[in-house]
This record gives sequence, structure tokens and C-alpha cells, in this order.
Amino acid sequence: MGQTVAKNRKARYNYFIEEEFEAGLMLQGTEVKSLRAGRANIQESYANFENDGLYLVNAHISEYGHGNRNNHEPMRPRKLLMHKKQINKIASLIQKAGKTLIPLSLYFNDRGIAKVQLGLASGKKQHDKRATEKERDWNREKQRLLKDNQ
Repeated sequence: MGQTVAKNRKARYNYFIEEEFEAGLMLQGTEVKSLRAGRANIQESYANFENDGLYLVNAHISEYGHGNRNNHEPMRPRKLLMHKKQINKIASLIQKAGKTLIPLSLYFNDRGIAKVQLGLASGKKQHDKRATEKERDWNREKQRLLKDNQ
């Protein structure tokens, strides 16, 4: 992974991530410039199937500051680029098991191409979230104890 633009930090807290996929994004010119400046938010976004493919919905890429009247719309749905075989696999998993496809991070790969890392997720209940928090606190405490003993 190259330069990370945005991370969905709450994703692993709110969902069980079962499988991860990488997809390209179909962007306009000013969106790429805005992403390079690090002006994106994917916290409330998700991927959704529409008639001709898979789209990233609710992702906010701020307008480019030096853009003109042809600047992009910040909240527009953006098409995700994946192989047809992968899209069909994801579609069957979502329909069969009632899962959600959420973005985990938005980044530029080593070749400078904008990519989004998607996670096939199922929602956590409140007690699951508490267990995750307890496990994270225990791991942190364990590392602290190991560090003190050395």
C-alpha cells in the first residue's frame, strides 16, 4: 500500500470483517487532486450494487480549492472497478448472507492509482463491541507488562 488518504477507523469496531477486497475508483480530475491533498472522508460510506455495477455511496471527497465551475460534486456515487468474477462473488455473498460491503481505507498504490480497500462485513451487537474493547485493553496491558519486565 502506498499513500493512505482516508481510513475508516470505526469499521473494525462496528463490524466483523470477514473478507477484504481491493477495488479501483472511477474519479474525475479534480477528485484526484483533492485526494492527493488528503481531503476525503469514508466514515459513513458503503458500497452498493446498482444496475450497471458496484458504487461507493456516501464517500465525501471535498471540492478542489483551485477548481473552476467544472469542480466535482463532493458526495456523488463513484463507480468501483473490479473484475466481473469478483463482483459476482461479492453479490452472491451479500444476497445469500445479508452482509454489507464497507470501505476500510482509501489510498494510492505504488503506481499512483487511487484504490479502495473494501471489507465484507456483518454488524456487531453491543456485547460484541464490549468484548472487542475488553480484548484490546487486555492486549495493551499485556504489552505494557512485557515492556516493564524487560
